[in-house]
Amino acid sequence: MPTQAEPTVQKLFDLTGKVTLITGGTGWLGSSFSAALAEAGGTVVISSRDADRARVAAESLPSPAGAHHHGVALDHTDATSIADGFQAAVETAGQVDILVNNGLDPIGNDLTDCTFEQFARHQANTAGYFELARLLRNHIVQREAKGSVILLGSMYGQVASYPDAYEGITPASPVAYHAHKGGVIHLARHLAAYYAKDRVRVNCISPGPFPPDRVNQDMVKQLCTKLPMKRMGKPYELKGTLLLLASDAGSYITGQNITVDGGWTSW
Repeated sequence: MPTQAEPTVQKLFDLTGKVTLITGGTGWLGSSFSAALAEAGGTVVISSRDADRARVAAESLPSPAGAHHHGVALDHTDATSIADGFQAAVETAGQVDILVNNGLDPIGNDLTDCTFEQFARHQANTAGYFELARLLRNHIVQREAKGSVILLGSMYGQVASYPDAYEGITPASPVAYHAHKGGVIHLARHLAAYYAKDRVRVNCISPGPFPPDRVNQDMVKQLCTKLPMKRMGKPYELKGTLLLLASDAGSYITGQNITVDGGWTSW
């Protein structure tokens, strides 16, 4: 019997006909993520607490396969907003196949002055990631389809920050952020183990240092000394990893955390 032809690389990475809901899709990394998903032919639903901002961002995305992109209001730290926003995404786009949990409600306080309330509030980011993943899983099961969930972790969910990279320049990397990102990485593993039978893959991308231009440049120089590659990352350098996990190119990958950090965690 003839061997069934394997899909080409182009077909494996093609998102035509797939719909992605991305939280924080208007931000520093989120803008590149949204563009990557659209460039691969998919339909993108950008969520933001500001519905108008989400719609404007969606309208600016490319549509090489003729997809129509959308914006919805969604606050991933509020249970009611999560439910309403996910339902709006389904109604607007017709379905959701891929979820990218990228949004973050940050705090700037470090371990010296972070209050109990601030620390607890920051963990609402993790709860939002879980609730959205569960909604995606339920939606996929109902449709008898296949899905992919991608959570945004961090190198700081795996290792502590170097005190001398911040001392005398800026506050330390926020302790609540480290706790959130560490939780997100393990959340991906746990959900992957339970959702595999439902044909929902769950993975995590952990970026290293990808600071926007507005951050303290003295701190950036210090961070560069901790990197084998001696430079900061650029948002587009995360596009390939995102598409691998979102598309059929990653169809046998689940429960994994892929670190994109210029070698930070290698020593």
